[in-house]
Amino acid sequence: MSLLEVQNVSKAFGGIQALNTCSLGVEQGSISGLIGPNGSGKTTLFNVITGYEKVDTGTIRFSTQTITNAKPDNVFRLGIGRTFQLTRIFPRLTVMENMHVAAQREGARALLSRWSSTHEQKRALDLLDFVGLTQLKEMPAANLSYGQKKLLEFAFVLIAEPQVILLDEPAGGINPTLIHQVAERIRTLNKSGVTFLVVEHNMEFVMGLCEKITVMHRGATIAEGTPQEVRTNPAVLEAYLGD
Repeated sequence: MSLLEVQNVSKAFGGIQALNTCSLGVEQGSISGLIGPNGSGKTTLFNVITGYEKVDTGTIRFSTQTITNAKPDNVFRLGIGRTFQLTRIFPRLTVMENMHVAAQREGARALLSRWSSTHEQKRALDLLDFVGLTQLKEMPAANLSYGQKKLLEFAFVLIAEPQVILLDEPAGGINPTLIHQVAERIRTLNKSGVTFLVVEHNMEFVMGLCEKITVMHRGATIAEGTPQEVRTNPAVLEAYLGD
């Protein structure tokens, strides 16, 4: 049984069928990829897994629990973290203040309290070092480059020590050096037991990183397999080239 499992999930927005009996399984300890043309439903799938959207039909399970239509905070507490296509950080706060907010898990109100422990503060600094932002810890987050903001959001998610991390286009819009850095950080975390599901349009990145790839088209999963199997699958080629 998969650690994270989506079974026959459907979601419509008015007359638009964003997800159409979509199914997906993510094995524990894997780095899995999720690809598909624009509008195929990838981000909507992330949103229903993490509680930002409710499903119309279908079931979502994590470990031994059913999490269908659970609230985002509950999903987060169970051990599922995620990033977003557009980074969700606090631009007016410094990099370190952002980590303080993440550690306290109370939004910006956390700034009114001190660090819960020196261990927690050290972990925040260790994570900033892990993503290469230690030197910028006193800089307002708004002044970071786009790629650095993505790294800060990554560290923001990691401080909660999630079992599974959903990454929404981690390589999008960042330079090749940072793309390589992100890939290496994902591999390092995976070796320590963190499971990943990665949505990405950068085919070189996702094919080089992921062991299994699921392909979505028009709200449904149309193929899954190794990178080589997906590359040569006629249904995948039709989805990308036929629209």
